[in-house]
Amino acid sequence: MISISVIIATYNPDKNRLNRTLDGLRKQNLPVSNWELIIIDNNSTNDMLSTADLSWNPAAKVLAESRQGLTHARLKGFLEARGQVIVMVDDDNILEVNYLDQVLRIFREKEGIGAIGGKSVPSFDSPPPLWLKEFYGNLALRDLGEEIVINKMNGEYPAAAPIGAGMALRAEAILPYIKGLQSKKGLIADRQGYSLASGGDNDLVLSILNAGWEIGYFPSLVLHHIIPAQRMQPAYLARLVNNTNKSWIAVLQKHKINPWKGIAPWTVGLRKIKAWITGRAWAGPVNYIKWRGACGTFDGLADIYHEDSNT
Repeated sequence: MISISVIIATYNPDKNRLNRTLDGLRKQNLPVSNWELIIIDNNSTNDMLSTADLSWNPAAKVLAESRQGLTHARLKGFLEARGQVIVMVDDDNILEVNYLDQVLRIFREKEGIGAIGGKSVPSFDSPPPLWLKEFYGNLALRDLGEEIVINKMNGEYPAAAPIGAGMALRAEAILPYIKGLQSKKGLIADRQGYSLASGGDNDLVLSILNAGWEIGYFPSLVLHHIIPAQRMQPAYLARLVNNTNKSWIAVLQKHKINPWKGIAPWTVGLRKIKAWITGRAWAGPVNYIKWRGACGTFDGLADIYHEDSNT
């Protein structure tokens, strides 16, 4: 009986990181007969998936999704999943050996929980710069301690909400989210092409909370997130923080919990210049990355200006 569906949505995966991810899954102590592996190929142009060894999981399959973007790829996986529980694994995540077993236990014990996550600890391919910790959250790295935290919807985004890497979902709890994606109303795009936007994870969590489910942080769930050298470069992080800040505004606006008013588009350029000066963006990588993040926020607030003006 398939209890868990593990979904990996991928685009041109790195061979070494993908193999480490698959090896972590192969070593899970939950019997392989209890779970399936679904890999969604989102228009990859390399041949890494064709050479990947999936023989150890008889229920493993690779499916294609032609609509570009992480949100579309995940939807394909959700619709194909047979398990009552879904675990989203990125192609650079290494799960601890008891991860799937722990997920199943938590969902059986906590009937009101719709989504859970845990610790995402870094596995750096090269020594990180000292300033990188400022942006751990943007790199999907987090450790909230050893206490379990469970949240309901309370009008704001919970600090302990699960991140996309390793997020486990009760299949029943994501039905409203799936329906929303299929209707194409208020689609929050996630990683797509050059864009590093990441609003899809937040949109999913808020949809689950708004449907009346709880979400939780469980420190017994641990994964290792591989961070290659290029993701520690200021240029990459600046683009990442910029794109995610912009998409963050769109997510909050969609779910009616955005605390900020929209700003007139004609003021954006002036605001960016002022932020450059006041934030001393030239002074170092942290200042520059934070300035690019502020620019993303300004762009996001400008996008909702007319919507706010009409309310």
